[in-house]
Amino acid sequence: MRRRRLIVLVSALLAVFGAAAFAILAADRVRGSAANIAAAYFAAWRRSDFGAMARLVDRPPGDFVSRHFALSEKLHVESLELTLGQLKSTGENAAEVPFGGVRTLREFGAWPFESTLRLGVRDRAWKVIWAPETLHPLLKDGGTLELNEIAAAPVELVTREGSKIPNDSYAEAYLAALRPEFESANHGWELVAQQPGRPPKRLKSIAAEAEHERTTLSRAVQAAAARALDDTPDAAIIALRPSTGEILALADRLTDNYSAIEDVFPPGSTFKTITAAALLGAGMSPSDELGCPGSYSIPEHQPYVNDGEVDRGLVSFADAFAYSCNTTFVEQATTKLTLSELREVAEAWGFARPIATGVGGTCGSMEDAGDLNELALDAIGQGTVQASPLCMAAIAAAVQNGTWRSPRLLSAAQVRRLDSPPHAPVAIHPEIVAALREMMAAVVDHGTAGAAGLPEGVAGKTGTAEVEGDESHAWFIGYRGDLAFCVFVRNGGGGGAVAAPLAARFLNGL
Repeated sequence: MRRRRLIVLVSALLAVFGAAAFAILAADRVRGSAANIAAAYFAAWRRSDFGAMARLVDRPPGDFVSRHFALSEKLHVESLELTLGQLKSTGENAAEVPFGGVRTLREFGAWPFESTLRLGVRDRAWKVIWAPETLHPLLKDGGTLELNEIAAAPVELVTREGSKIPNDSYAEAYLAALRPEFESANHGWELVAQQPGRPPKRLKSIAAEAEHERTTLSRAVQAAAARALDDTPDAAIIALRPSTGEILALADRLTDNYSAIEDVFPPGSTFKTITAAALLGAGMSPSDELGCPGSYSIPEHQPYVNDGEVDRGLVSFADAFAYSCNTTFVEQATTKLTLSELREVAEAWGFARPIATGVGGTCGSMEDAGDLNELALDAIGQGTVQASPLCMAAIAAAVQNGTWRSPRLLSAAQVRRLDSPPHAPVAIHPEIVAALREMMAAVVDHGTAGAAGLPEGVAGKTGTAEVEGDESHAWFIGYRGDLAFCVFVRNGGGGGAVAAPLAARFLNGL
């Protein structure tokens, strides 16, 4: 019996000692393994689970998660690939895993790096021993990585062919107004590493592309227009492509802040193109014989005279246009047209509407005529009629092509982006167009522009617009082939004597 009690006591003591020994061994056991912690860390990194990564790190910095997000955002990282090396022991409770990574940067593409993940036992558990160089070696010792924009050179506006716009083109003011519209998105990039106390090191760079925006200007046509004006200040030449409405030349030497596309002036006899169109629409024909007396008075109204009061007797309607007979046009307009009919035709040809060029623009206007005298003055381009040189170039283009088109200096898409939507093209009646072509050809053949030296194939219309208290404005509009133009000399004198020879100089310079 005593022997049995001794055996039980010894067994109890052994159990106590065994439990104590197990407790001691359990207390010394390290939780997890270096391999498992490393695998979990890289798995979380691949899925950008920075919170899970932080939980595997021994005493992670307070900005651990935000630092990872910030680097990706700052460098425009689109993706990250990680390739692990072999885990190796570096001590009794330390290990490391060399690894390679490839960050794909939006601006530069693939950007590889190599680093090392260090691990150690902390509080009887394997943990990642993190440092900034784990993210990238260049972040060691306070290093930083920055992605910076590189400023671009100013945008260069070029011709339709992609070449440089001619020097002294007299289009500079319009081009300067356009450049800011194309500069905001153009810049280069540089990837820069910075170590404290050291100069920055550029790792990668991509230069800003030279920004070129094509205008509709033709180098040859713009150069010819500018050189034609070299000796003529306070003048402008605008040339269009009638088939598209593209502005091929915009040479503007107007002074006192006047603009050839925005400001309006009395167009003088160039407006007879509109009046003639209205009369042709009312049933007249270029062959109709009409009187062209030196002076004509509307019954019970003031008299109107031709230039120099020249009496040409009986002439065809085409020749009345060619010789710019004021008396003929006053009589026919006041007997065959109303102001509303003349206005309706003018509006079909662009009047009373803005022009969407990409840099603004306007055409012309007419006020309500109170009596026949005002209708008479409007019919010959005086009175209340006002037009821009751009507007009159578009009228010449409509005669050449048979369709009025809104002129533009940029592509149609850019015009819609920068300006108001352009007015839809307006087709002109083919019989009216054919008659106007015949009449404008007569102006150059034997009319008021016959002595201007214009090359073969040109048709046009001169205009001399009286200005109270100052010299008249000189105008000439016309076309040759798929090129229409307006020459305007502010307070320059007679259209046939001043503007038409400038047109000849322009055309002969092409």
